[in-house]
Amino acid sequence: MEFVAHAAAPDSPHSDSGGGGGGMATGATSASASASAAGASPSRYESQKRRDWNTFGQYLRNHRPPLSLARCSGAHVLEFLRYLDQFGKTKVHAPACPFFGHPAPPAPCPCPLRQAWGSLDALVGRLRAAYEENGGRPENNPFGARAVRLYLREVREHQARARGVSYEKKKRKKPPHPSSAAAAHDDAANGALHHHHHMPPPPPGAAA
Repeated sequence: MEFVAHAAAPDSPHSDSGGGGGGMATGATSASASASAAGASPSRYESQKRRDWNTFGQYLRNHRPPLSLARCSGAHVLEFLRYLDQFGKTKVHAPACPFFGHPAPPAPCPCPLRQAWGSLDALVGRLRAAYEENGGRPENNPFGARAVRLYLREVREHQARARGVSYEKKKRKKPPHPSSAAAAHDDAANGALHHHHHMPPPPPGAAA
């Protein structure tokens, strides 16, 4: 059950093959209807969020004993995330593996496949939003529980060590603020004017 979004194929508009002004009018109407349908269709994020929410609901129904959404806690969310690991596609090396910490292993190994941290983090974010959109109270949101946040942090740190990769975001250098650049330019200009206005007087006897 890998959570991968699939973009829906757009409907192809059907144009009238009739001649004259009637055909042009029908084509314009068809294009307008197609544009309206495209604007009303859910985004890729919304479609994925709906699929994730349906999958989680199915998980709750198949839970033994069946679990209602109102009784769902952070512990149940952790059960769900661990359950998804069996469908993962990311190799996570064990500490005893010779490729532990190797970002590009030169040979296969028997280490298990897991859900990547980035996939789990994005999934929890979508389900957290879907929970509240479906009537859940923010203060009771199990996807925002502290235990879930700690679990995601542990998965990130463990996978970073096991796979020899870094999940730290690179800090972008901030461009100089326009006001700072303008102030520096004004200071330079004022300095030049100040130097010009304080030129030493000509020596005595110099030609005027």
